[in-house]
Amino acid sequence: MIGRPRSPRSSGGTPRVRHTVLGALAGIAALLATGVTAAPASAAPEPGVMAPSAQRSALDFWTPQRMRAATPLDILSVDRSDVRASAPRKGRTTVVAPSAPVSDLGPLAIPHGGGPWSGGGAVAKTAGRVFFTYQGRTASCSGNAVTSANKSTVITAGHCVKMQGAWHTNWVFVPGYHDGQRPYGTWAASKTLSTPQWTASEDINYDIGAAVVASLDGKQLTDVVGGQGLAFNTGYNKPMYSFGFPAAAPYDGEKFIYCSGTTFRDFLLSSDHGLTCNMTGGSSGGPWFTQFDEATGTGLQSSVNSFKYNFLPNAMYGPYFGADAQNLYQSAQSS
Repeated sequence: MIGRPRSPRSSGGTPRVRHTVLGALAGIAALLATGVTAAPASAAPEPGVMAPSAQRSALDFWTPQRMRAATPLDILSVDRSDVRASAPRKGRTTVVAPSAPVSDLGPLAIPHGGGPWSGGGAVAKTAGRVFFTYQGRTASCSGNAVTSANKSTVITAGHCVKMQGAWHTNWVFVPGYHDGQRPYGTWAASKTLSTPQWTASEDINYDIGAAVVASLDGKQLTDVVGGQGLAFNTGYNKPMYSFGFPAAAPYDGEKFIYCSGTTFRDFLLSSDHGLTCNMTGGSSGGPWFTQFDEATGTGLQSSVNSFKYNFLPNAMYGPYFGADAQNLYQSAQSS
């Protein structure tokens, strides 16, 4: 999951990510997620829309055996010469309340560098694994159901819906996944989206994705599992909790893992939040929460697991939820 380093050189271009197919753990930085290869030159530039037939095919495709076999393969490097720490566009502070009330208890287990979540609560239902295929490979990420007008919106990482111009196929969300079990069913995406900056040039500062999932057995997603709240433009250096389903060693993707601590702002290649956390590939797209209440398992989603630097293996980074993240959420919930 770690990319090879490139020779540093000055660059005056806009922030973007240069990708190279990798097969070894070496280099300057890498996104935490599934393996990918070069995208077709004719890949669609717009977010993918899955027809009902494609949704049914995705549900049929993801057997328990394929889910267990899905692995986070080595993915692509971030080139220092092509990335500048541009600040995400800011906007007005906005909070979307979760479907369950947030208490005033505040953080109870900070800091925690990574381990199984045993607290239960809403997060054990709203968070789940994401499965998809990319050029024939079966792969996994993480995601989270949020409060939304369509009751069908999942937030994840940008590279968990699109990589190098190719939108992933057979995309499904399994909330509450554990030990091969799917207690709340498998939800096929009817549409996947990302920020304009990730869609156009895969800018690491905007590695945020969303999916709108189709109804299942006549029910909408958050009517079944609930929805977490969201917070946009709320600043840095916050107590946060991060969750995901890491599938690379020492984890196996079968357990729900969390980290917690006070975040810091990345001072290297991005404008992301940083958090001490040992989660590995497969945790990409898992939610970060502010105002997280361990008693109820509810909070305000403020980022997602995005990438790590190889020389800082115990630090996770997640994009700042600014104006473009808020616009993505609005586009998803109105779809």
